Amino acid sequence: WVALKAFSLAKSLSTGNSKSFFVQQIQRLE
Repeated sequence: WVALKAFSLAKSLSTGNSKSFFVQQIQRLE
């Protein structure tokens, strides 16, 4: 899932608004 993490991170950096969604995904996976 590392690739997915990197993709989500890059996406969050691009939009900025997805950062919250990215963090939520991390907590959800853990």
